[in-house]
Parts: sequence; C-alpha cells; structure tokens
Amino acid sequence: MAIVNATTDSFAFSCSNICEAEILSMTAKAISEGADMIDVGACSTRPGSKPVSPEEEWRRLEMALRAIRNIYPDVILSVDTFRADIARKAVERFGVNIINDVSGGADEQMFPTVAELDTPYILMHSTPLPSDLPVSVAVLDFFVRQSDVLHRLGVKDVIADPGFGFNKTEEQNYQLLAHLSDLLHADLPLLVGVSRKSMFYKPLQTTPDSEAALAATIAANTLALGAGAKILRVHDVQAAKAAITVVTKTV
Repeated sequence: MAIVNATTDSFAFSCSNICEAEILSMTAKAISEGADMIDVGACSTRPGSKPVSPEEEWRRLEMALRAIRNIYPDVILSVDTFRADIARKAVERFGVNIINDVSGGADEQMFPTVAELDTPYILMHSTPLPSDLPVSVAVLDFFVRQSDVLHRLGVKDVIADPGFGFNKTEEQNYQLLAHLSDLLHADLPLLVGVSRKSMFYKPLQTTPDSEAALAATIAANTLALGAGAKILRVHDVQAAKAAITVVTKTV
C-alpha cells in the first residue's frame, strides 16, 4: 500500500501548494515500483498536527481522487479519513475500494456507513493504552471488540492496523513490534504502517527523509512480515517490495 498524501506538511510532498501534478507523479512512481494499492489522505494525523476542516479535506481529496481515477481507472484506491461523510463521498463518487480510518471508529457514523457501502475497512488502534496491560494485549482486545461490532453490522472485510505512533510511546511502539504476532489471534489480516516514523528517526537523531530512517523502516517491515503482516503501508514501494520478495523466499 503506497502512501499518497495531499497535504503540504508531508515530508514526501515537494509542492508548496497541493497540486495535481505532484499527486500523479507520486502515484505513477508507486505503481511503476509495484504498489498493489494507493492510500490517499488529505488531512494530516501526525502527532501535534491540527486537522483541516471537512470542507478542506474534501477539496483536496476530490482533486487527488479525480486525477488518479482519470489516469488509473482500475487501481485499487484506499482513502485515509476519520470522517464518515468524507468516506461516503469518496466511495460513491470515485469508487474508492477501501476505507482507512486512523481513529478506529471515533465518528459514530463510520461503522454504519462502512456497512452500508459494503467496503473493506482498515481498523486502526489509536486510543490511549491502559496502564495495567501489555501493549499487544490491549491492542488485541481492541481489535476483537471492535471487529465484533463491525461484523455484527455486516462488514465482511476488516483489516487490523496496530497504529504505530498513535497514542503510544517509543517504548510501547517497540514492544508492539516485538509482539506483533500476538495480534493474529484477532483473526484479521494485519496491516503495518511504520514508514519513516519518529520511532526510528528520533532515536537515530536524524530526519524522516534520511537514508537511516529508510533503513530502519526496511528492518521493521521485515520483522513485521515475519510476524504475519499481510499489508505494508509505505512511502518507499521499491524497498518494501524487495523486503517482501526476500521474506517470501524464506517461508
């Protein structure tokens, strides 16, 4: 899953303003390097960032989704949003295939909307962790409870994202990575998104766009694949595909 962000504060975005040319350039590069799907987001969810208004999020998404669909009508598209009304418009107007919700259903209309649209849903853990449970146990409990609600509503395809970096300390992120296979007990496909995150570049005293951050990402992705991850959400498709090829040859 290749990340294509229509946000000016993304390190991977070179335009000072969000532009169609940059969106198409990132998409073309991802597809040429072997991306299986494109995840488009238009509202930054980085720690400390302030979400844009629903109107601005949709303005950006509409531009990006229309541009991609015009050139790549058959590509599998995921939309990265925590707003149910945005998710609905993306699916109904542009045939978006997957809803990627970093909030794990904080919008009370999200689960019913996904059920009505009959769309695969990425359920991310991003809520504060309890202090009395190991990280992997708390995240697993979240997936079991929330996926049960989704299944009861009729959602057939639920994908679990542990939410690295979301309401987790650096230590908790690494504990979660070390015990990632515990999450397979939820019986959900596992998506891992650790691409160039602060859990790598801060202890390495570097920046997200550095070669060191990429190397750390590749190492973590390799560990995640070995623990049973089925989808890698990445900025660097070619490197991720190489990791997948190598890991696949060892199992």
